[in-house]
Amino acid sequence: MSGKLNHLAITTDHYATVGMFYRAVFGMKVSGDTSREMSAISVGDGYVGMTIIPRRGGRKAGLDHFGIEVDDLEKVREKCAKKYPDIEIVKRPGNRPFASYSAHDPAGNYFDLSQQGHENRAEVYAKGEWKQDNTISHFAIRVREPERVATFYTDVFGLEPRNLSSEEGGYFLADGRMTMSIIPWKISSFNGAGIEQPAMDHIGFRVPSFDAFKKNLAEVERQNLQLRPKPIEFDSEGAARLKLLAKCPLGTFQLADPDGTLIDVAEDQ
Repeated sequence: MSGKLNHLAITTDHYATVGMFYRAVFGMKVSGDTSREMSAISVGDGYVGMTIIPRRGGRKAGLDHFGIEVDDLEKVREKCAKKYPDIEIVKRPGNRPFASYSAHDPAGNYFDLSQQGHENRAEVYAKGEWKQDNTISHFAIRVREPERVATFYTDVFGLEPRNLSSEEGGYFLADGRMTMSIIPWKISSFNGAGIEQPAMDHIGFRVPSFDAFKKNLAEVERQNLQLRPKPIEFDSEGAARLKLLAKCPLGTFQLADPDGTLIDVAEDQ
């Protein structure tokens, strides 16, 4: 039973600006369906779709959740019911462009579930796959009990472990193209910075050339200052947070989108 890590979601007060940032800086594509984009904007790289959701009252801003596409949702439900009876899988409203159902892992991280052919699939999630230069490479979550969480995703969704060095006790799971980094949450990790709760940590991209990427980034900033990345290393706490982000071995250049979501970028080898 294999799963595809092909959905991400960000919640923000500035969804149109954030959507344009990922389009202008990383070349992400949109469906062009204005009637749906009035509610949320989904951008994609041909494999991963990322839905940018306007923040409502009571909801936190930032990197919100991820999603997994499966071949047979009923088999996933049966396996969870048998081996993980505490895991709930609930049906979602039909206006979601990816999620048919949502679930959570043993640490409480919630994720969406989808399957090809489900009626709700729309926007970039219904366009099929395409190739482009810049692609989303990974995302990271900080959790308690990382071994237990990693075991759940390998067991239920068939994700393959990758042998990469990380923060002590971390795991990397891959679907063949996209990687999930499971990082142990320790309060001491945030020494010198603001303490964050266990949650999604950052997203990562691959680009063909750092020189071309940085040149385009500078041009985007020149044309529209609202699309400028939010500074990370603006004081000692920001420097400490940037140092923590830079521990991820999947990227070598770090920045934040205009709303502050952390991004790790690597150059194709």
